[in-house]
Amino acid sequence: MVSLITAAGQQTSLPVAAFVAACALVFTVASFWWLNARQGRLESWEPLTFSGAVTDAQARLRFPLVLHNTGAKPFIVRDLRLSFHDGALQLAPLPWTSSRSHLESRDAILPAVFAVPGRTAEQVFIEFGTSSPRYFVPEARQYRVSIDALLGHRNDWQSLVTFTWHADRLVHPSNYIAYRNIAEVLEGDGPEVAEARLDAVAARVVAQGGKPDGRKVEEP
Repeated sequence: MVSLITAAGQQTSLPVAAFVAACALVFTVASFWWLNARQGRLESWEPLTFSGAVTDAQARLRFPLVLHNTGAKPFIVRDLRLSFHDGALQLAPLPWTSSRSHLESRDAILPAVFAVPGRTAEQVFIEFGTSSPRYFVPEARQYRVSIDALLGHRNDWQSLVTFTWHADRLVHPSNYIAYRNIAEVLEGDGPEVAEARLDAVAARVVAQGGKPDGRKVEEP
């Protein structure tokens, strides 16, 4: 009788042991995937500053960005662009023209593929722009824009961050200087000065036979 009871107890404990072993295996595999193989998101945040210059020969806009990889696998960034979301404009994105070491540096690095390792944040200074024969001359107003990335594992563009760009801060468009990208009123020259100077740049482009984009087309 004792032997029968012992055998029954052993048979009952076998499924329990198998279940515990299976749970341990699942936990080990899931932990490995979470720590080493999980594909996260590449995210960024609205920049509160920018630098730039707009002339009758070229336009350059530089934004400081932090790229955060939330997952374990690295992200490969193949290309970047600045897109405009304005119903009044049919404006092609501004391409990535260079990377810089800080907001007002002159040490340009040509666009090149780079990686953002897993669970890290990288600070980058990305410059977008155009040169003749495309003339980008914005109006002195706010634009809704996004910075998009072409990633290594995707063939379509992914939006990293969408924000309001304050082009009405460009009070010295011929000089490459930094501005605050905020809506609050600041000391110094205001939007009226930016409007007059950007309009003057657009007029010079037209006088050269060019067509400045970034502006609403007036109905004849």
